[in-house]
Amino acid sequence: MTSYLVLSGIVIVVIGFMVRLNPLLVVALAALATGLAAGLSAIDVLAAFGKAFNASRFVTIIYILLPVIGLLERYGLQHRAREVIGRVQRATTGRLLIAYLLFRQLTSAMGLTSIAGHAQTVRPLVAPMAEAAAEAQHGPLSDPVRDRVRSFAAATDNVGLFFGEDIFLAIGSILLIIAFLRSNGIELTPLELSVWAIPTAIAAFVIHSTRLLLLDRSLQRKPHE
Repeated sequence: MTSYLVLSGIVIVVIGFMVRLNPLLVVALAALATGLAAGLSAIDVLAAFGKAFNASRFVTIIYILLPVIGLLERYGLQHRAREVIGRVQRATTGRLLIAYLLFRQLTSAMGLTSIAGHAQTVRPLVAPMAEAAAEAQHGPLSDPVRDRVRSFAAATDNVGLFFGEDIFLAIGSILLIIAFLRSNGIELTPLELSVWAIPTAIAAFVIHSTRLLLLDRSLQRKPHE
């Protein structure tokens, strides 16, 4: 009879889906019931969950990062970021974002594409610091100007990631291009494509940096419009 109790997880899955409960909750309860019926302790079942998550990455890491970032924001992360950049007298929105662009491109070129991003850095850190730099130079900002600064912060992250990641040999886009060219009889190595991505990344840096410096000039002319 005990051996049949191990199959209780299947019954829980069937009933749970029939009554339209949350699928994740149903699967978790089924796994817990199966583990307990098999003689495992609650700690052992939890350890099995952790091992499966670590081995297979069923849940993306962003779902863990977002609550952490939310807690940091609640306890003053954005406020502290504004204070730090406000103390740097020569900091401007354009210069700050140029520095972030360089950081984003260099780290992406080394394959560290997830070290920054909109959720991890732009919203909690980069955008508030860019706003604080503009406010330190020009005083209170209007809502349209504030939105414009935020959009440039987000765009800077996009440009840095997009044109930096192709320099890394093992990035998905490089491998996709190689596979496509090979299917059409053109043989290239990842290094050859990566080398040709460097001039494009440099051009993107120069062009977007120019746009950021022009943003500084426009804020000087019309800081509240």
